[in-house]
Amino acid sequence: QVQLVESGGGLVQAGGSLRLSCVASGRTFSRHLMGWFRQAPGKEREFVASIRWSSGNTYYADSVKGRFTISRDNAKNTVYLQMSSLKPEDTAVYYCATAWTITTIKEEYDYWGQGTQVTVSS
Repeated sequence: QVQLVESGGGLVQAGGSLRLSCVASGRTFSRHLMGWFRQAPGKEREFVASIRWSSGNTYYADSVKGRFTISRDNAKNTVYLQMSSLKPEDTAVYYCATAWTITTIKEEYDYWGQGTQVTVSS
């Protein structure tokens, strides 16, 4: 079992920055992939970014590439999503999740956090 807890969401103006955190606990594995997804009202949950614990390799959706940075702190068992140059279109509930393989498909992620709201005002 893996437990994921997100934090760091809030209200920010367009152009601002915000950092999300996701702390993992329970039974974790070094080869797990950690991903960030987001879901805006009326839209499906979409992939944002991912990082592999073992290698640190990262992957980003085109919509956030160059603005968001995913990272991890192995000692703290935490993954971060640093968001910069935020746009109103980034407004969504952000979720962290874990998968056993390298994937951007939400159905292939087995453990999910509760989500944290990010609202970007114009």
